[in-house]
Amino acid sequence: MTALREVAVVGAGAAGLHAAEALRRAGYDGRLTLIGAEDEPPYDRPPLSKHLLSGRWQPDRLVLRGPEALHRLAIDLRLGVRAERLDRRDRTVRLADGGRVRCEAVILATGVRPRRLPGAEAPLAGAHVLRTLADALALREELRAGVRLLVVGGGLLGAEAAATAVELGAEVTWLVSTATPLAGVLGRETAALLAGLHREHGVRIRRGVAAAVTERHGRASGVRLADGSQLAADAVLMAVGSEPATEWLAGSGVRLDDGVVCDAYCAAGPGVWAAGDAASWPDPRTGRHRRLEQRTNATEQALCAARNLLAGPDGARQAYEPVPYLWTDQYGLRVQAFGRPGGAERFEVVDGSLAERRFAAACVRDGLVCGAVGIASARAMRGLRARVAALSPWPTGAGVS
Repeated sequence: MTALREVAVVGAGAAGLHAAEALRRAGYDGRLTLIGAEDEPPYDRPPLSKHLLSGRWQPDRLVLRGPEALHRLAIDLRLGVRAERLDRRDRTVRLADGGRVRCEAVILATGVRPRRLPGAEAPLAGAHVLRTLADALALREELRAGVRLLVVGGGLLGAEAAATAVELGAEVTWLVSTATPLAGVLGRETAALLAGLHREHGVRIRRGVAAAVTERHGRASGVRLADGSQLAADAVLMAVGSEPATEWLAGSGVRLDDGVVCDAYCAAGPGVWAAGDAASWPDPRTGRHRRLEQRTNATEQALCAARNLLAGPDGARQAYEPVPYLWTDQYGLRVQAFGRPGGAERFEVVDGSLAERRFAAACVRDGLVCGAVGIASARAMRGLRARVAALSPWPTGAGVS
């Protein structure tokens, strides 16, 4: 193990917390500082758009570790303060409150920030994003029977928020830019099933491109579309993607290109590592750099970065080669996906059926299993995961043996 005595982890979300825990489990007993911009201790983000937004959970249910567990980690926990600069020469992280944290090595896990539409770049009443606990609680205050909510963005976050809001009695319009929202993530067949569910529950799916949030009397009043038309609403949720929170690394010498650019071992330079939503590393199958904004990736990549940091420059490092995994909960159904179901040429159901809303399917491209997607079919999905990991050939007409 490396002889480092001062390590900092910047970012106190899931990736940052798991990195700190992994360092301690592996035997690192030096000074360990965990820096977080939010006031809250590390919490889980996936429930924000579902359990918390619906009111079924309160904020305390999202906390990843209680005070005693954090105390046992023996970390210097700096919450409510942003990192402003990484000085690699002085081996310090400079903080917004004027403080400095010494670190011989650092793991960058600052995640992403939500994009905003023109007209709502600055805070505007009734215009919401959904990334933090505070964001979710603010939106929850708006949701009630009869309120008109306009959800802008055809990704998983927008889909989950729309499903939650309509079940609370809101009148929901979901503005998407593609014919079948979520097809690029879950594949056409599963995406079409979910779109049908949204319509069954009263969500109005509208196709178009948002140009700007409109405002009236100091409050969001809807969205103007690129074609000049307008959609009126009492509240707008901007679920239009995100960007890596890496601006504070400018001038540090760390390479930035849609995130912190890492090698196959999650290293971004001497003494610098990255994990989670902001980390960009070479896909072992294509060689092209990619980021994954997925909860499971945050955990797995943090563990890999911590292990490789402690291995030292001459130790046995492990390349990061995940099988991407995501899930989404909508209308009482949990959809799970491995790999890359979007863009598959063939959709091979191996268990159940789409009509039953219980199935597992292999997603095949160029004759190889590039992904898998399913609902309530755990055993078959486990078998398909192995095939996704191996990028197995899929014979014509074959099922799971």
